[in-house]
Amino acid sequence: MRTWRWLPHPLLSLFLLLLWLLLVNDFSFGHMLLGAFLGWVIPLVSQLFWINPPQIAKPWQLCRFLLLVLFDIIVANLQVARLVLNPFTRPRPAFVEVPLELTDELALTMLASIICLTPGTVSANLSADRRTLLLHCLDIDDEAALVAQIKQRYERPLLEVFACSPT
Repeated sequence: MRTWRWLPHPLLSLFLLLLWLLLVNDFSFGHMLLGAFLGWVIPLVSQLFWINPPQIAKPWQLCRFLLLVLFDIIVANLQVARLVLNPFTRPRPAFVEVPLELTDELALTMLASIICLTPGTVSANLSADRRTLLLHCLDIDDEAALVAQIKQRYERPLLEVFACSPT
């Protein structure tokens, strides 16, 4: 998509205009004008803070990946509920270090966010060299199996989806 200097993110500008109109619930000309102004000024002023997003090499694989993540979130919710509601089980919490191959900032952020969205795991820290992610897990049997699962289910698809990360 072609962008101009005076309109750095045209789709975001359009989205902000529509969002403004929905928030005020008024489609008058004045609100359209104000929404268009906000949709122009906000991306223009904030463009210095934007990271350069990587190119998505396989958009359909990204859609499949997001459905997998949604499924994993539902399953993890059920597992945590069973763990919490069953009086005979005791959680075995632990910190686990996951070595990373991802190098892109957005892909790393997505990986850490996906892990936090999945109940029972939290991304606790990213090492200074961005090569190791520290996780806190609510209940863990085998650390190596968890690391392998995260790398297989989440990191590998992210490596394939984003063109800027090594495959």
